[in-house]
Amino acid sequence: MQRKITLGIEGMHCAACSARAEKALSQLKGVSEANVNLALEEAYIVYDDKQLTLADFEQAIEKIGFKVKETEEDKESEQIRQMQIAKKKMRLSWLITAFVLLLMIPDMVLGRAIFSERIDAWLMVILSLLAMIFPARSVYLSAYKSVKSGSANMDVLIAMGTIASLLAAPLSLFIKEIAANSFAGIAAMIISFHLTGRYLEAKAKGTASEEIRKLIGLGAKTAIILDAGTEKEIPLSQLKAGDIFIVKPGAKIPTDGIVVKGSSSVNESMATGESLPVAKKPNDNVLGATINLDGYLEVQATKVGKETFLAQVIQMVREAQHSKVPIQLLADKITAVFVPVVLCLAVIVFAVWLLFPDPMQDIASVIISVIPLQVPVKGLAAALMASIATLVIACPCALGLATPTALMVGSGLGAKNGILIRNGEALQRMRELNTMVFDKTGTLTNGVPQLLKIACFQGPEKENLMIAAALEQASEHPLAAALVKATNTMELPVREDFMAIPGKGVKGKIYGKQYLLGSADFLQEEGITLKTFTEESLNYATQIGLATEAELLAWFYLADTIKDNATEVIAELKRRRIKSIMISGDQEKTAIAIAEKCGIQEVLAPVLPGDKAMKIKELQERGLIVGMVGDGINDAPALKQADIGFAMSLGTDIAIETADITLLRNDLKLIPIAIDLSQKTFTKIKQNLFWAFFYNLIAIPLAAFGVLHPVIAEMAMSFSSVTVITNANLLKMKKN
Repeated sequence: MQRKITLGIEGMHCAACSARAEKALSQLKGVSEANVNLALEEAYIVYDDKQLTLADFEQAIEKIGFKVKETEEDKESEQIRQMQIAKKKMRLSWLITAFVLLLMIPDMVLGRAIFSERIDAWLMVILSLLAMIFPARSVYLSAYKSVKSGSANMDVLIAMGTIASLLAAPLSLFIKEIAANSFAGIAAMIISFHLTGRYLEAKAKGTASEEIRKLIGLGAKTAIILDAGTEKEIPLSQLKAGDIFIVKPGAKIPTDGIVVKGSSSVNESMATGESLPVAKKPNDNVLGATINLDGYLEVQATKVGKETFLAQVIQMVREAQHSKVPIQLLADKITAVFVPVVLCLAVIVFAVWLLFPDPMQDIASVIISVIPLQVPVKGLAAALMASIATLVIACPCALGLATPTALMVGSGLGAKNGILIRNGEALQRMRELNTMVFDKTGTLTNGVPQLLKIACFQGPEKENLMIAAALEQASEHPLAAALVKATNTMELPVREDFMAIPGKGVKGKIYGKQYLLGSADFLQEEGITLKTFTEESLNYATQIGLATEAELLAWFYLADTIKDNATEVIAELKRRRIKSIMISGDQEKTAIAIAEKCGIQEVLAPVLPGDKAMKIKELQERGLIVGMVGDGINDAPALKQADIGFAMSLGTDIAIETADITLLRNDLKLIPIAIDLSQKTFTKIKQNLFWAFFYNLIAIPLAAFGVLHPVIAEMAMSFSSVTVITNANLLKMKKN
């Protein structure tokens, strides 16, 4: 049986780490999909539970030097803990580096050492060694584990760069052209900037995942159940389906359920993004984590744990964050070979500087004359400087974080606004969308018939409506319910001698007088002379007649009504050059009338539910990029066939597997908002990838030609990842 699992992975520090973990998991027999998200430090795995267990994943991950932890634990507190650890390491590192700077500054500013040049240099070596052993110990441990497993990560680059700079000082005892004090303090400064980058990165990651943490924090921690008529507070984990719990005014509803007693208004904004409260009464569904505003409710739990609405929303957001967009494939290929290539490049740079010092020095002098980033050095010192700078400036992290951070922010913002983006591919495909197909019933229309018009020939309008509603008040037919609803809870007269004629109409006595209610054909069969009433705007409505045994009293016109914002949304899509098409099972005449009211020019009708997917395919064969908007249940095949499926949901149907986008409230305005959010998120992904590539393409050659001091190189590398994450977080500043 195929199962999905999300596991936390400790110890990943760069894109090479996440690529290595992903490869290890993908190679396990029985794994059909494995995506490792560096920003979340998680792995999303689809696997056959008959072939694999959690222990197999733990073994595979631990074999390459990482550690697995299940993500059900409190992730927010774990992230805070990691940030605190990173902060302590950064502070300790800079404390040590401060003493290094105290030794370096007199020589740089005054031209003389505090003690002597050699003693100062060896003191800086000792301080650098302390920084490497204590605050940066995890960097070298990670590098060792990476090499031991047969691969290389960014920590290998940092380790080699700092060790090389540290060893340069002892080499100065034998090679005079190497100035010990030029290299002695470099290792400590590289470490400090590296750990500062790690801390800022951890902090920025926490901001990027803020929305999903808010979702997780929405749930109640306890529930009050009725035990033999007595209130008893229990942990939420002990609540079972079928239990009756009470919700007092102002309290969170613990889990999904159905109201059995009481009435109240409930704030469901966390689920739907809709701020207006929703009235609840017996037999109404309520969602866990929503807030009971003003009444007392007794609720029977229907779903608990991972089955609840909130749990499914969180799972869908996580799946979106773990998905990959096609544009990321190039970055993944580069990341897989990035560190080995940089290691080879550093060796080549070192060799070229030794073999061709004059040409390299000439090139460096020209660049330094334009961009004064480095004091010119020569010989072996120049070769060491250039190769160390090449090692520490290369940054696979920015490439690895470019896509997942933007997806984290975008999908989190979507969930906050009632829009669930299921996969990353939809983000990329969204910008190409040029056609939107709308299902009619429940999507463009409210899905419930309403009384539009009464055309009276005899008697008062109100009296005729009361009689018609009285005849139909026990019927479950949608048209009958519309008539009853139109009386606005007025007390109806009692009917007698009632008889229903299936598919035609009803008969019955009101106040001792016989009445007929039904279709025109039914009334004609009963000998009633029909009268006409013509109004072009009602051509699509269903016509029901009320008559006595002798004459026609009135026509009632009922129809499913168009949603208030349907016309506005269609016009908005048109402004975006997206063509709207309506698909319906209704007769063509009725469907066209509805479409025209919405501003839609093309109609596909009548189309059976099973044929909707075929119609979508026909549009795609015409070269159109098609989006499909439906209710997520009856339209599942069409939603799956469409390039992008939008499922309209009222909350209880949240687990819609076929749609790319799920809209948590039945509001068409969410469609252009979803398109905007997707396009903005994809734009951020492109920007991040551009800057990640641009940084490495510019920074590595500058380092190789010896114009960047290793400390400046490490500073640039440390902040490149932070720049990518910060750019993704700018999505939160845009109005959706």
